[in-house]
Order: sequence, then C-alpha cells, then structure tokens
Amino acid sequence: MTDHTDAVRPHFGIMTAPMQVEYQDVLRVWREADTVAEIEHAWLFDHLVPIHSDPKGPIYEGWTLLSALAGQTERLRLGLMVTSNRFRPPAMLAKIAATVDVVSGGRLEFGIGVGSRPTLPTARREYEMNGMPYLDTPDAVGTFAEACTVIKRLWTEEEPFDFDGTYIKLAGAFANPKPVQRPHPPIVIGGTASPTLRVVAEHADVWNLPGGGVDDIVQRGKLLDRYCVEIGRDPASIARSIGVPVSYTDPGATRDTVGRAIDAGIAHIILSLSSPYPADVAHWLADEVIRKSV
Repeated sequence: MTDHTDAVRPHFGIMTAPMQVEYQDVLRVWREADTVAEIEHAWLFDHLVPIHSDPKGPIYEGWTLLSALAGQTERLRLGLMVTSNRFRPPAMLAKIAATVDVVSGGRLEFGIGVGSRPTLPTARREYEMNGMPYLDTPDAVGTFAEACTVIKRLWTEEEPFDFDGTYIKLAGAFANPKPVQRPHPPIVIGGTASPTLRVVAEHADVWNLPGGGVDDIVQRGKLLDRYCVEIGRDPASIARSIGVPVSYTDPGATRDTVGRAIDAGIAHIILSLSSPYPADVAHWLADEVIRKSV
C-alpha cells in the first residue's frame, strides 16, 4: 500500500469500450464490478464504428447499451466517456439521459464532449458513414456550449421555454420525466482544447482529459483553473479525471500511474480494460491495483 500524504481520496471506475467484444462479455464484467465495493463507477464510450482493430468488427451504440447495463446493475455509477455532442440533437440527448437516470435509479454520470477529434481519422469517418455532418471546430464548440445550457434547462425547468441560440433553436422545449438526480445528474466533460475548457469551467462537475497522462492533465488543469477564476468559480469544485490503461501482465506499472495521479490531486480514476477481459477481472483489479494503490 502506498502512502499518499495529503492526497485526495480517489474514486475508481472501469472503462469497457464496447467494440470488438460481445454484449455478454461487457455484461459479465459490469455485473462482477457491481459487487466490488472498490469500483464505484463504470463507463462505455460513444462511437458508431470501431476506432481500433477490425473496422468491420462489432461495436454497440453507447446509450442503448448503457440503458441495458443500468437495468442489470444496482450500485455502480455509470456513463459514457464521453457522448459525442455531434451525434444527437441536444433535446433528444436530454431525453435519453433522463431515461437512463430513471432506469438506473439515479446513477447516471452525464459524460459529454464536443465529439471526435479531427486528428483521429478512424473516428472522423463514422460521421461520413452515417450521413452526419462533421462541423469545423469553432462551430462544433459553439454548438456544444449551447447544448450544455439547453440540456440543463430541460432537466430543471418546470415550464416550456424557447431557445434562440446561434446554433440551437427550440420552440416550446420541455422534458418530462426529469432525471431522478436533482438538480440534475453530474456533468462530466471530456476535452483538451482551450475553447472546450471554457465550457468545462462553466458547466462541468468533473473534467476528463481524454488520452492524456498525469503531466498533461496537471498542465491543462492550470488553464482550467484560470478560466474558473475568470467567471468566479472555485476551481476545486471541478474534479479532475484520468483514464489509466490496465496492464494484465504488469499491474505494478498500472499502480505506478495510479499513484502519480493520486499524488497530483486527481480524484476520479478510470481503469481502462482491454478485451478480451480475463475471468474475475473486477476482483483482480481490486486486489492487484486498487487496494495496493491507496
């Protein structure tokens, strides 16, 4: 066990990317994780075609699968890391998310981001394959910022409202049922770019730096802190989140990364599992990574 003096208490979760796997494989891991107290949250991602390995391999739609897993678990907090704002109109997304929060009994963590990075061609092509526009970054971020506002209003306002934004226009918008969690589920925003971090400062409860290491999140976090101060928000009110790839053959390397994250004040740690998933992988994680890291 590592001594992390004055470090934050970490909250551990797992990530099972729903590609190149079968539904029963993901379900097995989530059901097992639901019984392991050290694992507090579980995540899928939001892609429509595989972004690694066989481009014709299986991949499941994130929100549909998340709702199914919500109905098959009882304790885990759950979400998508993160929803692509480019895939679904915001009012529809608010309805989908509220439904999952109801199905799960109030366990949704609402992960959202601008959408796939243009530097990842295998992800970008899913828009063309599915007949969806891929907005340039300034428009995509502007739409994302308005979407966060609209979704929160749909979850909280008790009367219909109009919204006349630059990118989003709604007439008589209203959502019922509301999420179980009040005022709304925690908002987890994933992103790296400066314009996205401004949206994080305004709307997020948790910030995840996708694909980055401990040093990266510390450095980008300084910019987020500055944006928070500019709008009068306490930077400490936004938890920092990091994904840590799990090595089944060298758990010590995974523990080292986790330890560095905890020492850096990162409280939200997602252990990313590669497929195929070993038998009893959730208990193994608790024994070999989590308990030996805190």
